[in-house]
This record gives sequence, C-alpha cells and structure tokens, in this order.
Amino acid sequence: MQLPYYIDLLGTLVFAVSGALAASDKNMYRDIFGVAFTGFVTAVGGGTLRDMILGVRPVWVADGNYLIVVTLGVLLALFFKYYFLKFRRTFFLFDTMGIALYTIVGVQKSLAFGVSPLAAIILGMFSAVMGGVIRDTLINEIPLIFRKEIYATACLSGAALFVLLKSLGVDDNVNAFSGVILIFMIRILSVKYKWTLPKVGYR
Repeated sequence: MQLPYYIDLLGTLVFAVSGALAASDKNMYRDIFGVAFTGFVTAVGGGTLRDMILGVRPVWVADGNYLIVVTLGVLLALFFKYYFLKFRRTFFLFDTMGIALYTIVGVQKSLAFGVSPLAAIILGMFSAVMGGVIRDTLINEIPLIFRKEIYATACLSGAALFVLLKSLGVDDNVNAFSGVILIFMIRILSVKYKWTLPKVGYR
C-alpha cells in the first residue's frame, strides 16, 4: 500500500476545501472561478514549492488524480459552504488536518530524494504552510505564520518527530501517524489554551 501517496491526496483534498471555503467567505471572491482558483493554489502551492526546491516536476502536473481531488474539494466547499461556514471550527479543522498531512508527506518525499534530515524537516514545513500563505495573501489576510498563533512550529515539531523515529528504525507508517497526531494536537491545544511563542519587539 502506497500510504504516502494516499496521505498526499487526502492532504490535497482538505487543503482544496480549506482554500475554497476561505475564498467563498470573502465578498471579493464570490464568483466560482475565484473560489476554484484559491482552492487550487492552496492545495498545490506548498507541494509545488517543495518539488521545485527538490528539482523535480510537481506531482499534480504528472498525476491527474491530484486535479480530480482538487476539483472534488472545491465542489464540496461550494455545495456545503453554508454548513461549513456556519460551524467555524470546521474550517480550522480542515486547515489543521491539511498542514499535518502535508508536513509528513513533505518530510517523506524530501528524505526519499536524499536531502539531509534537517533540510527534510524544513521542506516538510514548507509543504504544509506555503499553500496557506498563498491563500491568505489572495484573500487579503495576514498569513497565519506571521500571526502569534503556533502554526509553523507545530509542523516543525511533527516533522522532527518523524525524522527522529525513522532514525530509531520505527516503521514509516507509525512515524507518519505519530507525526500527524503531534501536529494536530499541538495546533488544537495551542488555540484552545492560547499558547503563543515569545514576542520580538520593543512594545
């Protein structure tokens, strides 16, 4: 079973939903093209950046399943938009699930291309957060990684756990599950208990 492949598709789906929901919640992106485009770049933006750094062709260019999944995610967001937006936590959960899945896929793929463990951790984080950065920029919001919320740090923690467990010889499926759960829990708990990183500045 190609678990990383299916995790990547699942991450693509939830990020497409996340991006389309964010766009549909803005008056300036009420038209279907704006919603679909935002969902698309949210879903593939981080992975595309990662693949460019690794020097390989982005997966969605070669594999049509990714475009099918993105389309499905956009359609889900459009048809169930009012239900999703009525329960604001749904958007948060989709985004959190997306960054958790994308982080682990990014680490796994980076290690498979022979990069150093530290670089793989960073690329895993890039895979997860850059789609959201593009999404927030398009809808004129401050990207989450520039806010006080713990976001990228959660991704780095999950990626580091994956690399650590792999170095100890633990099965990759266990590593992936553990990394996803750690990212998910850090993100959930940090929002619930308002955990933040130390501020930098003079104010």
